[in-house]
Amino acid sequence: MKTFLNILYWFLIAVALIQFIPVDRANKPVDPKVDFVKVFKTPQHITSVLRKACYDCHSNETVYPDYAYVAPISWSIKNHINEGREHLNFSEWGTYNKELKKGMLENSAADLKQNRMPLAGYVAQHPEARLTDAEKKRLVNYFEEILKSGNY
Repeated sequence: MKTFLNILYWFLIAVALIQFIPVDRANKPVDPKVDFVKVFKTPQHITSVLRKACYDCHSNETVYPDYAYVAPISWSIKNHINEGREHLNFSEWGTYNKELKKGMLENSAADLKQNRMPLAGYVAQHPEARLTDAEKKRLVNYFEEILKSGNY
C-alpha cells in the first residue's frame, strides 16, 4: 500500500508540473483575401457546415475547448490541429498553388464520401460537428463544383 501511495504522490506531482509546459494556442490572423469561404463567396449554408465541422482543425480560427488547457491533453489537441492545418488550412487557401488546391478539394470530397472526416474522436468530443448525410453531400457537391469549374 505504501508503494502505491508513493507512486500516486509522484504521479500527481508530475501532472501538476507538466501544467507549466506552455502550448501555443494563438491563432494567426486571417486574411480574408486568401480565406476559402471569402475567395469563393461560399454560400452561408455551406459556410456554416464548414465552420462547425472543419474549421477548428483546418483553419486559423480554432476555438479551443476548456479541456485543451490541461496537459497532456493540450499537447495531443495541438498536435492534431497542427496536422490538420498541414493537410489543409482553409484560412490560407489563396496561398496554395493550383495543383495543391485541386488535390485538397479531391481529398476533402473523398474523405467525406468515405466518412474519414470529421474524425470520429473529434466528433465524440464535439457532437455539433457530426455531419448528416445531406450535409456531407452538400459539401462534396460544393467541392466537386469548384473542381469542375477549374477556378480553384
